[in-house]
Amino acid sequence: MELYKVAFVLAAVLYTGNTEIINLAGGSKSNYTFPLNFIFGVSTAAGQIEGGWNEDGRSESIWDHLIHTNLSFVKDGSNADVAADSYHLYKRDAEMVHELGVDVYRFSISWSRILPNGLANYINPLGIQYYKNLIDELLKYNITPMVTIYHWDLPQKLQDIGGWTNAHIVDYYTDYAKILFDSFGDKVKYWVTFNEPMQTCLEGYGGTYRAPALNRHGIAEYLCTHNLLKAHANVYHLYDTTYRSIAGGKIGMSLDSNWAEPKTETSKDREAAELYLKTHVGWYAHPIYSAEGNYPPELIKLVDEKSRQQNYTRSRLPKFTPEEIAYIRGTADFFGLNHYTTYLLSMADKEVGLIPSHENDVGIVRVQDPKWPSKSSSTWLKVVPFGFRRLLKWITKTYNNIPIIVTENGYADFSGINDVARVSYYNHYLNALLHAIHEDHSNVHGYFAWSLMDNFEWDDGYVSRFGLYLVDFKSPNKTRTAKNSAKLYASVVTSRGLPADYDPEDFTAFSGASLLIPTALPLISLYRLIV
Repeated sequence: MELYKVAFVLAAVLYTGNTEIINLAGGSKSNYTFPLNFIFGVSTAAGQIEGGWNEDGRSESIWDHLIHTNLSFVKDGSNADVAADSYHLYKRDAEMVHELGVDVYRFSISWSRILPNGLANYINPLGIQYYKNLIDELLKYNITPMVTIYHWDLPQKLQDIGGWTNAHIVDYYTDYAKILFDSFGDKVKYWVTFNEPMQTCLEGYGGTYRAPALNRHGIAEYLCTHNLLKAHANVYHLYDTTYRSIAGGKIGMSLDSNWAEPKTETSKDREAAELYLKTHVGWYAHPIYSAEGNYPPELIKLVDEKSRQQNYTRSRLPKFTPEEIAYIRGTADFFGLNHYTTYLLSMADKEVGLIPSHENDVGIVRVQDPKWPSKSSSTWLKVVPFGFRRLLKWITKTYNNIPIIVTENGYADFSGINDVARVSYYNHYLNALLHAIHEDHSNVHGYFAWSLMDNFEWDDGYVSRFGLYLVDFKSPNKTRTAKNSAKLYASVVTSRGLPADYDPEDFTAFSGASLLIPTALPLISLYRLIV
């Protein structure tokens, strides 16, 4: 370590009286390795890679409909009609997963490819066959399939009758899942009911950031969530009672969460950080993973009170019956976590917006320190590895040591095979993960990189690239080429550890600075950042 770094750390120790100093990377240099039974994987989503949007009987999804009818929604004016063309190139995809040497491939199934009407009255045989072919191709390489049942792409025909705000969607989704279990359940060992439901409900129904861009703040996100949680529980119980004995598989949900760091050491900011976690990831996790079930009491109290003040005849947050609380509680074998970055949290000085919304109900403000490193094509994707470590510890403690599988973690850039920043990101976050496992005893059983290949990145189109493999979207065959990050990840999978030359203090790939301390935080809280 350079002398100025030593002096800075020593000054922090003397100032705070704290000798437990840890670095921004989330852990110091170590020889920690991943356990032999630790699962490595890689993830994709049908709506982002498959293309073939209207081939072989597939109907329009809500994302197809949104970007076909609102041509300005996507930054580069593109669409997912062809994307990476995995509908035709799935054999190459399976080959790439094999090249990485990972244990599991997580992919999603397109609801509208299986059930073009959205309903189970007609099952598309060509859709079933496509996924059978993909699964068989994976098994040829001894790769275990993990299927995400729903990854944001509801059939538009179901959205036309209310989508996730229609209470009957619980039955429609259960019918759809049953068809998947019947068709693929003997070969699929892991199931994810929903990917990032908060993005579906909060950003798609409450806001306009995701399809269907309904923009009904304060009402639709709560109706969507209520039905979605019931649907999840239905499908868990269906699998548990009818199919688990056949396949011996596991089923859970993948929730997205940033880490929430207090902006300052004040009690109000510490309260804001905890409230953020409880009312965001906890909004979906608490009903399933907590001992008592139901929505977090903090969220219930806030929405009930705001609804009363706004002159509603009843709370905008629907209520579960005691029977429903018990039915939903415990309906997961693992906690799927999608994590990318960290925010600083504080309580709002004044009411956040006048229109009823989840943001208004909770009343907290999140920002990011501009000094946090990033050269990402996604402006929100700051590199804060210590947040990953702390989030894993928080989930393990809050939800009774539930097994965690990190179902997504990755970094976006603008393209290129020599993806230095992505390599550095994976090194730092995997280092934080190793420290979480070995020092914090966080109960993490697996890690999946996002994503296998460059894809259609929703409203970013093809501007942002998350892939371990570069996709040439202009080539007729959508040529896939391994990036340096793919080679790095493959070496980690093989060795079960980080490269020998990895330096946890080196952030030069992002900003040219080796030691980066968030200046928005007082020096007295420095020990929180040098874990």
